[in-house]
Amino acid sequence: MTNCREVRSSERSSQLGIISDLPREFPVSGSLEIFRKTCYNRQFEMELARVYDTGIIKMPIYLSLGQEHIPAAISAVTTDFLTFAQHRAHSYYLSFGGDTEELIDELLHRESGCANGMGGSASIHDPRIGMFGHSGLMGDQVPIAVGAALGSGKTVLTVVGDASGEEDYVYGAMGYAVTKGLPVLIVCEDNDLSILTHVSTRRSWSLADVALSLGMAAVDITDDPWLIAHHVSSLLNDLPAFINIRTCRHRWHAGTGIDGEPEWNRFEMFKENLCTLGLQKEVDEIEQSTNEKVRNIWQTQLQKQ
Repeated sequence: MTNCREVRSSERSSQLGIISDLPREFPVSGSLEIFRKTCYNRQFEMELARVYDTGIIKMPIYLSLGQEHIPAAISAVTTDFLTFAQHRAHSYYLSFGGDTEELIDELLHRESGCANGMGGSASIHDPRIGMFGHSGLMGDQVPIAVGAALGSGKTVLTVVGDASGEEDYVYGAMGYAVTKGLPVLIVCEDNDLSILTHVSTRRSWSLADVALSLGMAAVDITDDPWLIAHHVSSLLNDLPAFINIRTCRHRWHAGTGIDGEPEWNRFEMFKENLCTLGLQKEVDEIEQSTNEKVRNIWQTQLQKQ
């Protein structure tokens, strides 16, 4: 079990838990694949934001811009999960093998969408890839995920935010997972915001400490892609486990607005680190080709509107 008791909820840093040699130790092909998926997720949501602002999409959207590399990094380890995400899940769907055209159709309210046009942005649902949509009750994906692990015996991934992770039934489910030794990995995307309320206003304790107190393996880290992949790989051998990832949301809780500059921009930091490894040419080619591919897919799907 990894001890993170020295990490407090007030510590927000782009360097929290960084292991300096990880990027050089990671396979180059793996690093570039994480970057490719990150670019894909990012460009998908940039196009989504543009389309949303035209008024074509009639329901709220929940963008993961600023956090899009987290599922990309997890998928570098494995995608062999039953996945119970939350309302901010486009990038999980795409990183874990979802169909881009079907996701666009879902957002456009079409029956050809991955959830037959019934889920929209907030409930990305596709059992074909083992992904189950969010019900709308914040945090309830954790007890549902624990139940799925109990009933199926399969490894389950569930994703919460720093606010939904405060719900009492989340802790009850975590305790039950420990008691039964269930194969559940809980990922908290900690962007320090409950819509606009910071963690320091809401509580003086950390979710990672709660997990530790229940007897669960837990770490509290920044959102560096290599660091995420490293800890996910380790924690999968010590389930149930909890990983708190300090990250930054770049857009509004719902919609496309911008409140201000994020504390840090992990996408740009990721690019810079890859270039430091001598991968400038590959980075440029991946970003350009991926962005063009995503734009073309959106254009094709919109022409059907």
